Amino acid sequence: MMERTFTSANFESEVLSSTVPVLVDFYADWCGPCKMMAPAVEQLAQELEGKAVVGKLNVDDNEDIAVKYQVMSIPTLIVFKDGQAVKKSVGLQSKDDVRKMVESV
Repeated sequence: MMERTFTSANFESEVLSSTVPVLVDFYADWCGPCKMMAPAVEQLAQELEGKAVVGKLNVDDNEDIAVKYQVMSIPTLIVFKDGQAVKKSVGLQSKDDVRKMVESV
């Protein structure tokens, strides 16, 4: 399973209405640390399949969502559960730390 792409159009149905936790990687194409984070996020999408949904949201293309969740710097990772943002980390994280963040919810 590949990571999903979240947008303003599908955010409610894909993230807020999900029955399992959702990890959203807020990124931009020009962001160096985001590019470094990308392989870990892709791997987690496969490893957590069935337990959680993993995807990315481009902050340049979906500014309304980034503003709503106060994403000031990227990469920012937010875990959503039952429509709420329950965990947030800012900056480059290790894959293990991100996994623990998702599994803790």
